[in-house]
Amino acid sequence: MKSFLFTVVALLLITNAAHSQHVNIGIKGGLNAYTIMGDNSNDFDPKLSYHAGLLGHIHMSNNFALQPEAVFSVQGSKSKIAGVDMLINMNYVNIPLLIQYMFDNGFRLQAGPQLGILASAKSKTGNATADVKDNYKSTDFGLSVGMSYVKPSTGFGIDFRYNHGFTNINNSDAINSYNRGFQLGLFYLFQHKS
Repeated sequence: MKSFLFTVVALLLITNAAHSQHVNIGIKGGLNAYTIMGDNSNDFDPKLSYHAGLLGHIHMSNNFALQPEAVFSVQGSKSKIAGVDMLINMNYVNIPLLIQYMFDNGFRLQAGPQLGILASAKSKTGNATADVKDNYKSTDFGLSVGMSYVKPSTGFGIDFRYNHGFTNINNSDAINSYNRGFQLGLFYLFQHKS
């Protein structure tokens, strides 16, 4: 229920933003390189995957904007134990709220909090798959920092960011594990205003 409420609030923020002045709605998607860092982080390698979702871009002044997003993100990690490949596949709905500083040439610096809502978690060892969602916390709080560029005349842009999770995602207190990852994506702002 908590996950549903957070998702609804994020979508309402984006939708209601369309009625404000100098607001754009957009779509985005791209590549993830995530891993799980912590007590056993030496065993895990980055897992390549994808993200896709919606964004709102709200101009607060000539140089500052807010950018709420609702993004489906495939995360997790991979490792090799005793010669056997092991994957942890975690699907999140991430809701970042970025503050952006906008330069006149289309470049932007951005940072802000991110709430992650765990949708599913599965482990795969060899050919065996198991549901491990109960092993992980339902929410993950982190910080997102990065940069982006939009070509004002087209509304198309590119985005690069690093997401640093602060929540120990393990339900067990015996192991500390944190989501950490990079994202590279493309986005399109409908009816973009420069």
